[in-house]
Amino acid sequence: MRLLATRSFTSNDELYKVVDLLNKTLKEYHLMFGLAKDAGGRNMIMSIYEV
Repeated sequence: MRLLATRSFTSNDELYKVVDLLNKTLKEYHLMFGLAKDAGGRNMIMSIYEV
Protein backbone atom coordinates (compact mmCIF):
# COMPACT_ATOMS: atom_id res chain seq x y z
CA MET A 1 0.00 0.00 0.00
CA ARG A 2 1.18 3.48 -0.81
CA LEU A 3 0.09 6.42 1.33
CA LEU A 4 -1.33 9.15 -0.91
CA ALA A 5 -2.56 11.73 1.60
CA THR A 6 -3.53 12.42 5.20
CA ARG A 7 -5.79 15.07 6.68
CA SER A 8 -6.73 15.92 10.25
CA PHE A 9 -10.35 16.70 11.20
CA THR A 10 -12.11 17.60 14.42
CA SER A 11 -13.36 14.39 15.99
CA ASN A 12 -16.83 13.50 14.71
CA ASP A 13 -18.72 10.20 14.94
CA GLU A 14 -20.01 10.65 11.38
CA LEU A 15 -16.52 10.41 9.86
CA TYR A 16 -16.62 6.62 10.24
CA LYS A 17 -19.69 6.54 7.99
CA VAL A 18 -17.91 8.65 5.37
CA VAL A 19 -14.83 6.40 5.39
CA ASP A 20 -17.03 3.30 5.13
CA LEU A 21 -18.87 4.77 2.13
CA LEU A 22 -15.61 5.77 0.41
CA ASN A 23 -14.10 2.31 0.92
CA LYS A 24 -17.17 0.56 -0.49
CA THR A 25 -17.56 2.95 -3.42
CA LEU A 26 -13.94 3.38 -4.53
CA LYS A 27 -12.62 -0.15 -3.96
CA GLU A 28 -12.62 -0.82 -7.71
CA TYR A 29 -10.23 2.12 -8.15
CA HIS A 30 -7.74 0.46 -5.77
CA LEU A 31 -8.17 3.11 -3.08
CA MET A 32 -8.49 2.47 0.64
CA PHE A 33 -9.36 4.97 3.35
CA GLY A 34 -8.37 4.79 7.00
CA LEU A 35 -9.43 6.71 10.07
CA ALA A 36 -7.63 6.99 13.40
CA LYS A 37 -7.72 9.21 16.46
CA ASP A 38 -4.65 11.30 17.19
CA ALA A 39 -2.68 10.88 20.42
CA GLY A 40 -4.82 13.42 22.28
CA GLY A 41 -8.10 11.99 21.05
CA ARG A 42 -9.43 15.36 19.92
CA ASN A 43 -8.84 14.96 16.21
CA MET A 44 -9.35 12.22 13.64
CA ILE A 45 -6.76 11.56 10.96
CA MET A 46 -8.04 10.31 7.62
CA SER A 47 -5.53 8.54 5.38
CA ILE A 48 -5.89 7.61 1.71
CA TYR A 49 -3.94 4.67 0.33
CA GLU A 50 -3.42 3.20 -3.11
CA VAL A 51 -3.67 -0.58 -2.88
